[in-house]
Amino acid sequence: MARYLLFSLAQREIRVARVAVSTTRLQEPPGSLDSLRGFASSTCRPRNYLHKSIVNTLHYQKSLPRLPIPKLEDSVKRYLQAQKPLLSEEQFRQTEGFSRSFKTGIGKELQKMLVSQDKKNKHTSYISGVWMDTYLTLRSPLAFSTNVGLAFHQDPNPSHNNQLIRATNLTVSALRFLKTFRDGYLEPEVLHLYPEKTDTERFKKLIRWVPQALVCTAASIVNVYPMDMSQNFRLFSTTRLPKFYKDKLHTDEKARHLLVLRRGNFYVFDVLDRDGNIVKAAEIQSRLGYILADDCPIPEFPLAYLTSENRDTWAQLRQNLQASGNRSTLKKVETALFCLCLDDFPIQNPDHLSHNMLHGDGMNRWFDKSFNLILTQDGQAAVHFERSWGDATTHLRFLEYIFKDSSNSPAVIPWGQRKTEADYFLAPVKKLDFILDDSLKAGILQARARFNSLTQNLAVRLCQFQQGGKKFLKNQRVSPDAVMQLSLQMAFLGQYNATVPTTESCSTAAFKHGRTETLHVASIHTKRCAEAFIRKPFEHSVGEFQSMIADCSRHHVKLIREATAGHGFDGHLRALHRLATTKGDWLPDFFFDSSYSHLNHNILATSLLASPSLNAGVFPPAVPSGFGIAYSVEQEALQFNISCSSGQNLNEFQQNVKRCLEKIWLILEGKPIIS
Repeated sequence: MARYLLFSLAQREIRVARVAVSTTRLQEPPGSLDSLRGFASSTCRPRNYLHKSIVNTLHYQKSLPRLPIPKLEDSVKRYLQAQKPLLSEEQFRQTEGFSRSFKTGIGKELQKMLVSQDKKNKHTSYISGVWMDTYLTLRSPLAFSTNVGLAFHQDPNPSHNNQLIRATNLTVSALRFLKTFRDGYLEPEVLHLYPEKTDTERFKKLIRWVPQALVCTAASIVNVYPMDMSQNFRLFSTTRLPKFYKDKLHTDEKARHLLVLRRGNFYVFDVLDRDGNIVKAAEIQSRLGYILADDCPIPEFPLAYLTSENRDTWAQLRQNLQASGNRSTLKKVETALFCLCLDDFPIQNPDHLSHNMLHGDGMNRWFDKSFNLILTQDGQAAVHFERSWGDATTHLRFLEYIFKDSSNSPAVIPWGQRKTEADYFLAPVKKLDFILDDSLKAGILQARARFNSLTQNLAVRLCQFQQGGKKFLKNQRVSPDAVMQLSLQMAFLGQYNATVPTTESCSTAAFKHGRTETLHVASIHTKRCAEAFIRKPFEHSVGEFQSMIADCSRHHVKLIREATAGHGFDGHLRALHRLATTKGDWLPDFFFDSSYSHLNHNILATSLLASPSLNAGVFPPAVPSGFGIAYSVEQEALQFNISCSSGQNLNEFQQNVKRCLEKIWLILEGKPIIS
């Protein structure tokens, strides 16, 4: 299992680099219309698959290692390390006492129960159900609590950034992904530590003959580490159904239709034929053209607002909706392969893009769908994901594939055969109409008012630091991720005079149903360094600052290595807490300690969202008084997209982050801080 420690850092470097190489070609558009026309015609061919992998998609799945349950004493030790920078000495001593009692008392019993339970469920991980419950029991509106928006770069072929053309191409590419996965042809997600030796046709031809029960062990011998692929089953035809107290995921793999939303109106049509093959791209384009040409007005009571409601409220309204004669119509919405959202406006600026991919206007999203593919009037494309079913590793891979495919192998081209008006009206598109009684109409109006209030209370700012990026930081032998986290600690300390709970998501996809581990990145090292920069910048030499930054980097890398190897503490303690609550006895004092609650009150919720296909990502703050920070580390720049309530001083915070990065850059360049 020690080999999995290497996975932590290589995962963020090799995988992105591999995709970047394949995407580089997209940045070189042809020099003339004739060459572009030749490119499109040579790649515009009907096909069902992105590619055909030599190795079956799920070849590694059966023998993936299981996520280990950490030792209780190790998790308690790491927990106390995370608490140290957040507490006063008196508070820490009290928390230390609770932790000691827990470790030697009831905690030992809960640990035994967890291990026993895990042995009886070898088909999954001990954390999978915990994470699912965490999401599905949340009652807050999804778009403002857990969902995430990710925006594509523009298509490198400028003439393809037309709403109809790009909507068709991305839809077809998404369907190709679906077909490729379901038929077992999608390349398994595999990390090659030495790709020049193992990411080859020869290796694939050999490894496909290794029995599935042994293949992961065999692959690890040559430093090849497969990733869990199970979340892909929920990518399509999946909807989160609102239920009282706890929602439910529903997947219908027999569905063949696409849901399209435009101006709050619902449309459906089949995009797969009876044999499960993708219908002709020209037919999809024709049907979407029909929808874009439809002059149906915005409904007086747009139903989609209900998915932005409190989950219990929406659960009651959904019951009313079904009881009012809408059961079969609602089923069409909830079983669709995915939701395509056609927005009737262009993007005005980067902040408008962020707001639109996170929540839009409320009436043109079905926030419960596994994902909404969004196309604005000017061809800006984004995807809005519901989070309970899957994590960033699955989301990003899907986006990388469909961006590359839609750009390199567009299904339709602007100068193809023009459709006539008659063709549009012959397209088999069904518009869905709902029967709404007075209680449903009142519920929609209340949902719209609540949505408008929440959007007005949400501020988002996309910022870039152009002074340098990954290349410079790697040359300085510090972790780019660690430097980004340090700058956030410094900025918050400078603005609010406090060190606060800070989390970063970390993938454990190297294990069967691994989901994610939560890193608590505020440490004694980041606190000491941030305080030196902010409070005593002239009392330390350049060398002392460089040493403190190096300490922060080493500690951060250690946290990532431990977490990706299954040795974090957050998920483990969550699982023990869940066991304690289901036992029926009283909760241990350990979980009643205010410090435990404080640690999980994530003021700074952060995530690295890096992909060469993405222009930006955004997610809401985890708590009302906090910040949600999606960031990426490019070769020559850093980008961070910050969300918070409008009551927070977002302008000051984003400016502070930039100033803190400037100070770090000066020190790493060997220059003293000037002011």
